[in-house]
Amino acid sequence: MTTVKTGGAETAPPADKRPGPSATARTLRSVTGTRRVVAAAFLLPALVLLGALVVYPIVYSVYRSFLDQAGTGFVGLDNYKELFTDDTIRTAVKNNAIWVVFAPTVSTALGLIFAVLTERIRWGTAFKLIVFMPMAISMLAAGIIFRLVYEQAPERGVANAVAVGVHDTFAQSSGFPKAHPLPVHPLKAGGGGSFVTKETVRAGQPVSLPLVGVVPAKMPGDAQPAKVPDASGDGITGTAWLDFTKGGGGKPNVVDPKELGLKGITVEAVRDGKVVASATAGADGVFTLPASADGAQLRLPADNFREPYNGVDWLGPSLVTPGIIGSYVWMWAGFAMVLIAAGLAGLPRELLEAARVDGANEWQVFRRITVPMLAPVLAVVLVTLMINVLKIFDLVFIIAPGSSQDDANVLALQLYRSSFGTDADLGVGSAIAVLLLLLVIPVMLFNIRRIRKEGRR
Repeated sequence: MTTVKTGGAETAPPADKRPGPSATARTLRSVTGTRRVVAAAFLLPALVLLGALVVYPIVYSVYRSFLDQAGTGFVGLDNYKELFTDDTIRTAVKNNAIWVVFAPTVSTALGLIFAVLTERIRWGTAFKLIVFMPMAISMLAAGIIFRLVYEQAPERGVANAVAVGVHDTFAQSSGFPKAHPLPVHPLKAGGGGSFVTKETVRAGQPVSLPLVGVVPAKMPGDAQPAKVPDASGDGITGTAWLDFTKGGGGKPNVVDPKELGLKGITVEAVRDGKVVASATAGADGVFTLPASADGAQLRLPADNFREPYNGVDWLGPSLVTPGIIGSYVWMWAGFAMVLIAAGLAGLPRELLEAARVDGANEWQVFRRITVPMLAPVLAVVLVTLMINVLKIFDLVFIIAPGSSQDDANVLALQLYRSSFGTDADLGVGSAIAVLLLLLVIPVMLFNIRRIRKEGRR
């Protein structure tokens, strides 16, 4: 306080003369208040949208999860109990756990490998572009693509075309999978898919082995009209042919001019349960067995009629989930690669070079330096993908056929199935939505804590 001397005595100035707050302070307070009002005005629309599109649906879903199917009666935790007692929903929970464990891990691992390897090749940019390209495709389009890729028929499904090609390289399929004799033929079922002659064969008597059930278009391309061989020496001769005349006509058990030989079919002579001789029919169906076959029965082994290999049942109950995860990895490995490559570009190269100078090989540099230094980036990618797969819906809905959709079920798909349709139960659907929220929250909290920790460094 300032005092004023008056006649040797100090007195305080009047109250209205004391100095008050400076004009600068008042101006600052006014500006701050104005800025707060402007900030609130700008934030208000966002807060309204956030409340209408996020907060209200969450609150209402929690409330609705405690009501019955009609939404009029309170059922407590019954809807939540159904999540762990209904077999279909339990399958969805199990599949979601499989997705969370494998899909982000495999995608991140492949992204790391691609990012590291493309640094050492000249065409690395082109490779990154190719790997990242699936990210430009929508989930719907990717689902349609992989539904065709996993098609069971090898002529349509790429995956089974490759599988059949590799299989047939080492184990050629039979050319006559549906061939069989008629009751009037001299053949009968021999067990295990084979056929044997009803009578024993004798030298000097040509043997007839007619079959039907082979589509003419599926016959070997170099098959020739069947012939009846002449009896020669002590051996056994005969003809195996397709006893069917295209366009009609012909007689059973008789080689007609238009009927073709079963080229490549195997014929065995069996006596007392043991194979004593074997032969393969030529292009005209003629085969010859040695004299040791005299008095034996002839058998057409089951290998002649083995069904062709049609590949793997990718969309069957046992492989449908791994197959869909494969399509997800195809899409998101590029995303992981791009983020990891950006982190890799920021690593101090002098540390890597110093490790190499000290004698570390490339694997040691990768495992002990590159990966630990990329840990923050890897955590970002992994957490992002974990949140993403918890909500996976499109790929499962499109790729899994109706017969396998229950086996490929996930929580997001079950949420859709429980919430829409004639048998919809919004109480169960809301409980599933709340469960998904509870599963996502820990992952989000971990991500927020990690971001704050990084910000304090």
